[in-house]
Amino acid sequence: MNDVVLSMRDIDKRFAGVHALKQVDFELREGEIHALVGENGAGKSTLVKALTGIFPKDSGEIHYMGKLFNPQGPKEALDAGIAIVHQELNMMEHLTVAQNIFIGRESTKRTSWILDEKSQNQRAAELFKRLNVDIDPTELVRNLTVGRQQMVEIAKAVSHNLKVLVLDEPTAALTDREIEDLFAIMRDLASKGVGMVYISHRLDEIGVITDRVTVLRDGEYVGTRATKDLSKEEMINMMVGRVIYEKPKEKSSVPKDASVVLKVENLNAGRLVQDVSFELRRGEILGFAGLMGAGRTETMRALYGADKSSGDIWVNGQKVTINNPIDAVKRGIGYLSEDRKRFGLAVNLSVEENVVMASLEELSPHAFINRKEFDKVAETYVDKLTIRTPSIDQIVNNLSGGNQQKVVIAKWLIKNSSILIFDEPTRGIDVGAKSEIYHLMNELVAEGKSIIMISSELNEVLRMSDRVAVMCEGKLTGFLDIEEATQEKVMHLATLRM
Repeated sequence: MNDVVLSMRDIDKRFAGVHALKQVDFELREGEIHALVGENGAGKSTLVKALTGIFPKDSGEIHYMGKLFNPQGPKEALDAGIAIVHQELNMMEHLTVAQNIFIGRESTKRTSWILDEKSQNQRAAELFKRLNVDIDPTELVRNLTVGRQQMVEIAKAVSHNLKVLVLDEPTAALTDREIEDLFAIMRDLASKGVGMVYISHRLDEIGVITDRVTVLRDGEYVGTRATKDLSKEEMINMMVGRVIYEKPKEKSSVPKDASVVLKVENLNAGRLVQDVSFELRRGEILGFAGLMGAGRTETMRALYGADKSSGDIWVNGQKVTINNPIDAVKRGIGYLSEDRKRFGLAVNLSVEENVVMASLEELSPHAFINRKEFDKVAETYVDKLTIRTPSIDQIVNNLSGGNQQKVVIAKWLIKNSSILIFDEPTRGIDVGAKSEIYHLMNELVAEGKSIIMISSELNEVLRMSDRVAVMCEGKLTGFLDIEEATQEKVMHLATLRM
C-alpha cells in the first residue's frame, strides 16, 4: 500500500454567515488520483484552498510528508511541492509558454542579470518532453487552445518538484482528445509518485481516471470509497442525499400542431456558420449537438446579433432584422452564454441588480428607480427558481455556479423572453443543480416558452431535447427526432462533412 503523503483531519472553516467546512477529513496517498466530489457549495474548493494556503483553516490539522503543515500562502505550499491548477486558468497571455512557466524564476546569464531566453526555452522543452507533450516553449500563450494552456499550467506545477497536484474541474472546457492527453499525463505523474486531488462534476470521468472518491455534502465529510466499488448512482446518492435519475427522453413533448416561433434561413457568419436553416416550435427544446468547433455557439451568436451575419429570420411569423443583441431582446429572445460570468452576469453586483438588469425600462418607465418594485420582482423570482441566496442583496460572485445560472434565467424571464438560447447550461454545475436546471427547463417549455440548447454532453442532449440538430464544421448535417436519436446517430452526423 502506498504511503500517505497528505492527511487532513477535522478541518473547520467559517465565513460570514456560512459554516463552509465542518470537521472534514481527507487523505491522499503517494501516486494516487483521488476524486473530491460534491454539489456546488459542498466545500470542495474551500478544502483545497485551505490546503494550498489561499486562506487559513479555523481549526483542524494538516499533515504533509509526515509533518504538521500550515502554509501561510500559495507560494509556501508551492515551494513545499503542493500545486493547484484552477478551473479558471491564471495565465499571462501576452507572454510565451516558457515565460509563463518560469515567471519569477527566470534563467539569467551567469555573468549578469540579463535574461537567458535560450536556456529558459530549453528548460521548458525538457519539461514537456518529460510530460510527453508537444508544445513550443516560444509560442505566445494567447495562441494556444484552452486545453494546451492547461498543459502549460500543469508543466509549471511539475517544475516545482511536485508531490501533490490539485486539479479543479480540469476537463470543463476540453475536447475529448485533450481529455485523453490530460489523463495520459495524470497517469504518468501518478506512476512517478505524484498524488493528485481531482475535483470534477463529470462523474463518468471519475470512474475512468481515479482510484478513490471522497464525497462532501453541505460542508461535511460523507465518506471515502474505492472508485471500483462505487457505482455512479451510489456516488450521486452520497453527494445529494437523494436518488437522481438520468434517463433519455423517450418521446417529444411538443404538440403536432405547435406553431413555429422562430424560423432561420441561410444564416451565414464566417467559416463556422454556413447556410444554417432551422425552425423552432412553441414549447420545444431543440438540442444542438456537435464536436468542438462545429459552429453551434457561433450560430447562436449570429442569430442573436452578437456577430455580423447574413440570412433571413422570422419570429412568430414576422420577418425581422437583428443587427445586435438589443434587437434580439426586443423580439423576445434571451441568450444564456456558455461563459455566464463574462457575458451573462455582473458578478460584483447583487442578485437583485442582476435579475432586473434587462428590464429597467419596464420596471422604472419614468426613469426613477422603483426600489420597492425591484425588491418585489427579485424576491418573486428568487422564490420561483429556488435561488439559494441569503438575500437578494447577496453579491452574485458569492453564489454557486448553479445558482448563478438561475440568476441569468431569472433575468430573461422577468424580461418575458419567449425564446431562450441555453449555451452549455450545466457547464461547471454539480449533479444536483443540473437536475434543478433540467426541471426548470421542462417547466418553461410546459408554460409555452421555447428553448434552443447547446450542449457538449450527449447524455444531456438526449435527455432534454425534443429534436436534435447536429452540426459539423459550420454546417447543419441533419435533424433527429428524439424517438430515433441515439449517441451513434448523433456522432455519425457530427462527423459528416458536407
